[in-house]
Amino acid sequence: MNSLALNLIVREKIKTTEPKAKELRPFMEKLLTRAKKNDLATRRSIISKLSGRRSETKKLFEVLAPKYKDRKGGYTRITKLAPRKSDGAKMAVIEFV
Repeated sequence: MNSLALNLIVREKIKTTEPKAKELRPFMEKLLTRAKKNDLATRRSIISKLSGRRSETKKLFEVLAPKYKDRKGGYTRITKLAPRKSDGAKMAVIEFV
């Protein structure tokens, strides 16, 4: 989850399998909801959840959280794509709204 969450924070849109996208959605929603609080304890707990990656945490707090300050939830969107040709896995794009 950490690597998917970090990639989503950096790129703001990633293509992955549908089950991974569905698993990532609540993880990111909780992180972003907590980041809107913007205090030191929250910042430290999110840094620990994101494996100590401070640059991604900084982007989460300074770019993404203020963007969704007035929104109650539903920060991400999952769009289904055609199955992958090699193994037929269901694919999806997860992005910030």
